[in-house]
Amino acid sequence: MGGGINQTLVTEFIILGFPSLKKLYPLMFLLFLLIYSFTVTGNIIIFLTVLTNYKLQIPMFYFLNHLSAIEIWYTSVIVPKMLSTFVTSSRAISFKNCMIQLYLFSSLGASECYLLTAMAYDRYVAICIPLHYSSKMTNTTAHQLASGAWIGGFLSPILPVVLISRLFFCGPNQINYFYCDAQPLLKLACSSTQFTETAISTLATGLIFSSFLLTVLSYIFIISTILQIPSAVGRKKAFSTCASHLTVVMIYYGTITAMYMQPMSRFSLDVNKVLSLLYTVVTPMLNPIIYSLRNREMKDSVKKFFKRISRGKDIE
Repeated sequence: MGGGINQTLVTEFIILGFPSLKKLYPLMFLLFLLIYSFTVTGNIIIFLTVLTNYKLQIPMFYFLNHLSAIEIWYTSVIVPKMLSTFVTSSRAISFKNCMIQLYLFSSLGASECYLLTAMAYDRYVAICIPLHYSSKMTNTTAHQLASGAWIGGFLSPILPVVLISRLFFCGPNQINYFYCDAQPLLKLACSSTQFTETAISTLATGLIFSSFLLTVLSYIFIISTILQIPSAVGRKKAFSTCASHLTVVMIYYGTITAMYMQPMSRFSLDVNKVLSLLYTVVTPMLNPIIYSLRNREMKDSVKKFFKRISRGKDIE
């Protein structure tokens, strides 16, 4: 720690994790290690399958590939450090690395919001105006939407992270959380956080509300179009292409809305830990299951992928 004026400046934080569940740490380590391994492995398989199969080179799977990449990095920013708190006594993280973790996590989360919106728009065009799909959802358009999601995501949290990094931290330095997030950090600040909290809530509300609103509008048109399909089989088939995406959208937006669009003091840290686990650990794990394994075309491609690997042949 470095010296300040009549106070001590914090140069590192201690990640407490889940102090009330210490007796369960061995079990939690195994559980979250399995979840993390499944998440990374599953999303890597999706990524490689789409990347190496020319039949999947369409916008829907192109967006899915970007989502898989986001989920891999998203969970990797959080889970390894969390796992270390279960098995080691070293839980320190430097101030700089804490700000980096906060920025990367926030950036990837914002990128996922934008990408989910792009995926909803893709489904809207495919179902509501199918005759214009090839002209409206070109490869160039898909590239632009995906690039916009990444760029917008990594620009969005710059101001909040800068504001938090400029707060005065004089101690204590124990973060009662399992990663460096805005709320637990604001609780440790010695200087006024009113402006920072207002700015974060406003920016988060704008990001979440705008992306969620566009997603909801897409689904209003999608559902309206599906209900007009005369065949029950046709309605079921059309809805099945959107049900998985809609399910994860509801889980993802529900948890982040509860956390970031409300005043920072509304929920206790214990409640926020549970909400955070949903979208940092559970939702990324669901991606390989919900988005892909229930999609017949993707399921068949994954099977072929493993068959060719087992035979030592190149993937077509």
